[in-house]
Amino acid sequence: MPHPRIGRLARERAAQLLFGLDFTGYDWRDAIDAFWQEFPARPSVKHYAEQLIEGVAGHREALDVAIVGALEKWSPARVGRVEWNILRVALYEMRHIEDVPERVAINEAIEVAKRLGADDAPRFINGVLDRLREDAPRATHT
Repeated sequence: MPHPRIGRLARERAAQLLFGLDFTGYDWRDAIDAFWQEFPARPSVKHYAEQLIEGVAGHREALDVAIVGALEKWSPARVGRVEWNILRVALYEMRHIEDVPERVAINEAIEVAKRLGADDAPRFINGVLDRLREDAPRATHT
């Protein structure tokens, strides 16, 4: 598990890059160097952020299907793009990073939502991720 400060910043950076990719449609590998020039980070932060970004990119369809299934009384179009990417990052951690406990992934997502999301984002993120935690077990591989 990454150091808490490294992990939180890596999660923020991953959500930020993924958010930008939603609008550009670029492959993450084509955008990462420019992103790190704009948002410099220590190698340990970059390493974990890139692990999360690559994982989300590789599992995006399955992550999105699961998230849509956990939305109660919300249409997918109503979910903000920042919040959507915070959910993707957290769900990827919950399902595919064995040394990050699910509760840690959820709490970290809430903290990232406080910094990057709308005012109601932390509560919304918590509710969706709690439903996802209850609904499906962790994958046995990445």
